[in-house]
Amino acid sequence: MGCKALFIGGIKSGKSKNAEEYTLKIAKEKPIYLATNEFFDDEMKKRVQLHKEQRVDNFSTLEEPLNLANIIKLQHNVVLVECVSMWINNMLYHKFNEEDMLKQLEKIEQMNTQTIWVINDVSCSVVSENKLVREFVDINGRISQFLASRCEEVYNTVAGISVKIK
Repeated sequence: MGCKALFIGGIKSGKSKNAEEYTLKIAKEKPIYLATNEFFDDEMKKRVQLHKEQRVDNFSTLEEPLNLANIIKLQHNVVLVECVSMWINNMLYHKFNEEDMLKQLEKIEQMNTQTIWVINDVSCSVVSENKLVREFVDINGRISQFLASRCEEVYNTVAGISVKIK
């Protein structure tokens, strides 16, 4: 029951907004918005502020950049995790590896919490000459596949339109 739906799409595709609307439809009470963003510069602060304005007061917001399982295990309502790609970035920055990430996701999968996931599709690009970028893209792709295989529903989002693909 830990993986209800996955929303995947490019940056600024509308996946977060659509995932929020989906979450609000299935939640019986005020859902949790689990924000994973850790690194802030002025541009990231603006992005975070826009997301907060978009949510208004429809969610209870919790922030956790690394240990999602510890937060999710305490919840009794729907949890929207935004965004898995940022979480992967944080985990890599703090020297965790893909196995650590998968162990945490497997632990969450076993929990009795309906979880909605948002992840960036970063696979439609050239192969970077930067080793860390290649590692991030590869892990992001494999984590996307892991989540998609376990979620009841998967939505691909392009230009604000989410199409159910599973």
